[in-house]
Amino acid sequence: MQKPLSVFELNAQIKSILEETFLSVFVEGEISNLTIHSSGHIYFSLKDSQSSIACVLFRGNAQHLKLELKEGLHVEVIGGLSVYPPRGNYQILCKQILSSKIGNLALAYENLKQKLHSQGYFQNKKPLPPFPKKVALITSATGAALQDMLKIANKRWRLTEFIIINTLVQGEGAKLSIAQNIALADSLEGIDCIVLARGGGSQEDLWAFNEEMVADAIYHAKTPIISAIGHESDVLISDFVADCRAPTPSGAMELLLPDQVQWLYALEELREKFSQAFRKILGHKSLLLSSLQDQYKFANHSYKIQLQEKECHQIKQMLQLKIQTILKNKTQESHMLISQFHSFQLFQHFEKTLDSLQHSLALHNPSQKCKNGYAQITKNGKVFNLEEIQEEEIFELTSPKITIKAQRLPKD
Repeated sequence: MQKPLSVFELNAQIKSILEETFLSVFVEGEISNLTIHSSGHIYFSLKDSQSSIACVLFRGNAQHLKLELKEGLHVEVIGGLSVYPPRGNYQILCKQILSSKIGNLALAYENLKQKLHSQGYFQNKKPLPPFPKKVALITSATGAALQDMLKIANKRWRLTEFIIINTLVQGEGAKLSIAQNIALADSLEGIDCIVLARGGGSQEDLWAFNEEMVADAIYHAKTPIISAIGHESDVLISDFVADCRAPTPSGAMELLLPDQVQWLYALEELREKFSQAFRKILGHKSLLLSSLQDQYKFANHSYKIQLQEKECHQIKQMLQLKIQTILKNKTQESHMLISQFHSFQLFQHFEKTLDSLQHSLALHNPSQKCKNGYAQITKNGKVFNLEEIQEEEIFELTSPKITIKAQRLPKD
C-alpha cells in the first residue's frame, strides 16, 4: 500500500508543478479587495464575472508602477503563479500592472520589435557626421523640445544650420506625418543628419514612434537619423531602428554637435604645435638656404669677381695708406732738411760775419799794428786816442810785450 503524503508535501508538489507550468502569465481582470500595506507591498484580487485570483505586487516592483490602482479598475497583469505551502493558497506574483489599453499596446510593441529585429532593421547603423553643416529637425514647431534643442545647439556649435520641419507627433495622423517628413528631409540637398524629437508623455502619447510605418521610413532613409523621443526611461521602436538613440531631445544636440569650447582649446593647442613645427622647419630650411647660398657664391663667377674687386679695393686702400705714410715721413724729413738748410744758411751767415769780425779784429789787433810800429794808448785801463790826451797828462803806451808811461809835452 502506497505511503500517504503529508499536507505540506502535497502542497509542495503542487507548488512545483504550478510554478514551473505557469512561470509567466498575462491575465486581465478587475481589481477588488485592494490593500496597500505600509511596507510598500500591494495586495489585491483580480476578478471577472466568473472567478477571482489573489495577487501581490511587492515593493520592488511597486516602485516602478506608473498606474494608480483603485477598486474596480480593469487592468492587465504580467507575472507568474506562486503557491504558499503552509496554507495551500496560490496567487499571482505580479511583475507589472498595466491598464487594459496599455497592455494591448505593450503586446503590439513586443510583436513589432521581434518582427523588425528578424528583418534586420536594428543593424547596419550609419555613423553620425563629426561636423554637421545642415540638420533637419522633425518635431513640433510649437513644442518645448524644439526650443530646448536650439538652446543647446547655440551653446555648443553655432556653425550648423537647422531646417525645422513642423510635424504632428501625437494623435491621429501622427505616424503618417512623421513618415512623410522623414522622407522629405532625406530628399533635401545637403542634409547631414535628421533628428526625430519629441518631449515626454504617456505611452499612448508617444505611440506614433512605435508604428511600423515610421520604422520603415527610418530604415529606408539614406541620411543618418537620431531618435530623441521622451525621457531616458522611454524606449521606443524608433530608438532601435534609428542610427543613434538620444535619451532626450537636448541630449541629441549633445551627441550630434561638437563642443565649441573644447574645439577652441584643441585648435589653440594645434596652432601652438603647428607654430613650433613651422618654426623648426623654417629654421632648418634657413640653415639649408644659407648653406646653398654659400655654395652658390663660391661657384658663382660674379661672386668671384666681386671678391677679387673687394680684394683689389683692399690692396688699393693699403697701398694708398702706405703711400700716405711714406709721403708723410718724406714730408717730415723734407721739413727737417729745409730747417737744417735754413740753419746752415744762418750758420754760413754767422760764419761770414765771424770771418768779417775776425778780419776786422786782425786789422785792429795791436800786435799786428805793433809789427808796423804801433802802440795802444791807455789811461786808467781805458783806451784813448792820442787827440784825447791833454798837455802834460800822463798815459801808457802798450805793445804786446811791454807797457811804458809817457807824458804829453806842451807845444813850443
